[in-house]
Amino acid sequence: MAKTTLEEIDVESRTITFRVTDDAVENPNHYNVGRIEAIDIIEDWNLNFNLGNVIKYTLRAPYKGETLQDLKKAQWYLSREIARRSKG
Repeated sequence: MAKTTLEEIDVESRTITFRVTDDAVENPNHYNVGRIEAIDIIEDWNLNFNLGNVIKYTLRAPYKGETLQDLKKAQWYLSREIARRSKG
């Protein structure tokens, strides 16, 4: 989610400047759409890397701007997990 911080107060010109930033590492906008973050679901259900990525890409896909690409990534990880489990 975007963060707004006070940057400057200029008393002479009576202006206040704010800075709006998007923390792309810890808190990008597409991480905080619902009440529960994807990482919390993945950790709570103790999902492995492949299944965690399926959840992550599926939940965030509509909010990142590359929906089809992210759904294909989710499909790739799901196919990889199915292949891994098929080997026995």
